[in-house]
Formats: sequence, structure tokens, C-alpha cells
Amino acid sequence: MTRHLLSIDDLSLDDLDELFRLTDGFVEVGRRRIPKVPALKGRTVVSLFYEDSTRTRLSFETAAKRLTADTMTFSVSTSSVKKGESVRDTVETIEAMGIDAIVVRHASAGVPWQVAQWSSASVINGGDGWHGHPTQALLDSYTIRTHLGSLEGHHIAIVGDIKHSRVARSDVAAFTKLGARVTLVAPGTLLPPSLEGWPVEVSHDLDAVLDEVDVVYLLRMQQERMTEALVPSLEEYTVGYGLTRDRAARLGDHVLIMHPGPMNRGVEIAAEVTDLPNAVILEQVANGVPVRMAVLFWLLGVGPPAVDPEGGE
Repeated sequence: MTRHLLSIDDLSLDDLDELFRLTDGFVEVGRRRIPKVPALKGRTVVSLFYEDSTRTRLSFETAAKRLTADTMTFSVSTSSVKKGESVRDTVETIEAMGIDAIVVRHASAGVPWQVAQWSSASVINGGDGWHGHPTQALLDSYTIRTHLGSLEGHHIAIVGDIKHSRVARSDVAAFTKLGARVTLVAPGTLLPPSLEGWPVEVSHDLDAVLDEVDVVYLLRMQQERMTEALVPSLEEYTVGYGLTRDRAARLGDHVLIMHPGPMNRGVEIAAEVTDLPNAVILEQVANGVPVRMAVLFWLLGVGPPAVDPEGGE
């Protein structure tokens, strides 16, 4: 049976432990002179991105290449989508060329599930609408685990535009499944219409929670998804919810500062805060490669990774 990664909800704690164990191994591979293993040699991974992306697309492509898989990259701007081709016809056309996995990003929620119905390849959700971004949640959880040992019992504040954030939804699912306490911090206009079923606390006062958290996870204002003015101005948003230099100075050295990118420096996070030792934003990016190597191998690999201890293939 073909396996997919469409949502964090699809993963058990055992699945998460296995993915983190695999990630540990691929982190070690990344430190080698030649950071490559033939674990997926002969397999083909397609990046099917209907939205712009830097971190997710490039890290998936890097992950596939480090596993010695072949890669195909789909670009909407140079494809038959411009001629009216549907998502289904695009998927069936690509599959006819012989593929093993499809990484899908789309502005509409649910598209990865549809693709999984149309294709016999493994499908990975690279972000769908406001709904989810499971591999971002995996790399975020792995980054926290690296620094704090585990997420169990730790308090994480997710701050900012929760309403439009697929990252927030997947992070909440992953963080709470791993035992963390999560507080959403945002003005009411930037929260979803209903939080029923969300295992979280809510605060409208960032200053009130800063002294009791282990992680401050900042989100950008997704103005491209907004159809109305949800805050008086970006300047006022920063005053109330931005991680300014003064707020960052209140955090203990152990408190991690995180952001999924891209950042709006000077809005949700001060430029100088990104350079603090406890700001692990670039580490999140770096961890995206071994985490996505682990996901690809978990879906497509057979047996343990073919890793030569001397660093060869």
C-alpha cells in the first residue's frame, strides 16, 4: 500500500520517533565531505509547486539529491497550466513519465489529498492553503528536541497571524502530540473563527506570557492572504506583538526564538533579534534537509539506509 504524508494527524508517536531517529542519521550524513547516500537511487521525486517557495522546495530537492534520487521540478509559469490544464491532468501527465513521490504545494486546502487519489506515487503535503504544512512541523519539532531534549512539559508560544497560517495548524498538532503546552498569542482578528478542538491556550498579551515560555515561535503577517484590514497598521501590530529588542532581552538564554520564514524584519521580529545566540531560525532551515531526507526514505526506502561509514556511496 502506498504511504503518504498529508497531515501530522496521520502520524503516531511511534512514527514521529522513527522519523526523528532517521533524521539523526541523516544529520550525520550531512556532516560528511560528500553528504550523499544511495538510499533512493533509481527513485524519482517530483516537486509540484503551485505557489512560490524557497525553503520547502529547495530543501526537498536537496534532500532527494542527497539520497541519490532523480528529481523533477514543475514550474507553473512555464507549464501547460497557463493553457488551462487542470491539476488532475498535470498529475496524470507527470505520473505517466514514471515517478515515485510527489511533493505538492497549492493555495487550496485539500489538494494533496486529491492528488493522492489520482496518483499511485507517494504524496507529501508541502503546504495546502491555510490547512497544513506537516514537514515544517517535523523540522520545528526536531529543532526544539535538539535543544531541549524533548517537547514534553515545555511551554511554546506561537505568536502572530494564526488565522492564515498552515504552519501554526501543523505545529499545534505536532507540539501537543509530543507533550508540549501551547499558547496562541494574537489579536482576536488574527485567530481562526473557531478554536474548538484546538488543544491550546489563548492570550492577547505577549508581555504576559514571555516570562513563562521555553519557545517563542513567531509568524509573519500573511498580507497576501488577507482580504480586509485585520490590524490598524503594521506599526501598531509590532508594538503589541512584535519580538522587539526589549522583549527579547527579557527572555532567558535557554528560550528558543523561532520563525518559519520568510521573515518581515522589523514587523514580527526586530532585525537584531535574529542574530541572538538563542535565535535558531537558520538552524530550522538547515534541519529541513535531513528531516525531509527522513520523510522521503520513510515513504520510499526499503530496509536501513545504505550508509557507508567512510562517507562513500
